[in-house]
Amino acid sequence: MGQKNRGFSETGLRRMRDVLARHVESGKIPGLVALVSRYGETHVEAIGTMRHDGGAPMRRDTIFRMASTSKPVTMAAMVLLDECRLRLDDPVDLWLPELADRQVLKRIDGPLDDTVPARRPITVRDLLTSTFGLGVDLTSLNFPIMAAVFEQGIFPQRMTDYPKPDEWMRRLGKLPLMYQPGEHWQYHISHDVLGVLVARVTGQPFETFLRERILDPLGMKDTGFHVPADKIDRLPTSYVPDPQTGEFIVWDEAAGGQYSQPLVFQSGGSGLVSTVDDYHAYFQMLLNQGMHGTEQILSRPAVQLMTTNRLTSEQQATRDALAKNNVHVSHGQGQHGGWGLGMAVRTYRGDYASIGQFGWDGGTGTTAYADPDKQLIGILLTQVGMSTPDSARLIHDFWTMVYQAIED
Repeated sequence: MGQKNRGFSETGLRRMRDVLARHVESGKIPGLVALVSRYGETHVEAIGTMRHDGGAPMRRDTIFRMASTSKPVTMAAMVLLDECRLRLDDPVDLWLPELADRQVLKRIDGPLDDTVPARRPITVRDLLTSTFGLGVDLTSLNFPIMAAVFEQGIFPQRMTDYPKPDEWMRRLGKLPLMYQPGEHWQYHISHDVLGVLVARVTGQPFETFLRERILDPLGMKDTGFHVPADKIDRLPTSYVPDPQTGEFIVWDEAAGGQYSQPLVFQSGGSGLVSTVDDYHAYFQMLLNQGMHGTEQILSRPAVQLMTTNRLTSEQQATRDALAKNNVHVSHGQGQHGGWGLGMAVRTYRGDYASIGQFGWDGGTGTTAYADPDKQLIGILLTQVGMSTPDSARLIHDFWTMVYQAIED
């Protein structure tokens, strides 16, 4: 082939389709849409149906609930750093007074009133790197602090159970931190705080900011925090299978469901809906170091900050332990090593992916990553939540097939 770079081998793509189709034919995955792209060559597969009992076929423009795959897009907050409206080490107290003068638990499993004062204020950097002191910790689910997080609706199981942002912040402000600011990498909650921070700094709803600065410039017309009525037929039913029997339990219907009306809380951690083509546009922009056509959406240094491992060696140790000791719970997801801003960054060769690959997965059965070394983007969207291993195994097999299909 000489020096000409090609995207994928036809045989490899055929094999990929066969493996994806096998998952659908198993009856465990009603339908899926997958996109792979490389060097300008894009390939899409839409397989199966919108409901487990049939219904309309999956299409390229099917809209999915992105869950935690929302996190990389929330990092568009970096626009505000590019414009010096935020600085990395600014305390957030000015905009988020609810987080001023924190108390910190003496022990992670201790009572909520057994605390010491925080050594320093929470900064913008702490929110961007998920190290501000509070998060969803799978190893601490039976501790008083995690019970309080769930009871207060800080991490509700349904998008419609969130209170309004100011009330959500008030409840968050009543809780002590689990760790000192900057000390510990912790999952999820920082992204929701970041959405509130952006709204308060800009004086506009988080979704309006995203639309003006990221979604519209990138042509991401089907991405947002709800699905309008004229598109609701493109949203599949979402399931969380019964962990014991595998029976499909409806988590969310399309019409009349959680995403059919604008949400009172626009969750930066898990609230977006989108399509494979919209997410492809976003990850291609990151792969292009912030460029979209002739327009610079994010600065090159901002993208490099987002897509490079940010964890200190101590934080790295706790992230590794969390990933490796919970493979039976996470079904093998999340073992990438590092974390940038809002996304995982691979720091070791643990599977077929290259070191430096960045992106994230979602609990509703979604995955989106870019690989700078291979100039590759892969996105797979399903409607099956990770209450059973089925969608995680599909995601694993998808990535195996993407990498084996590369042709150079």
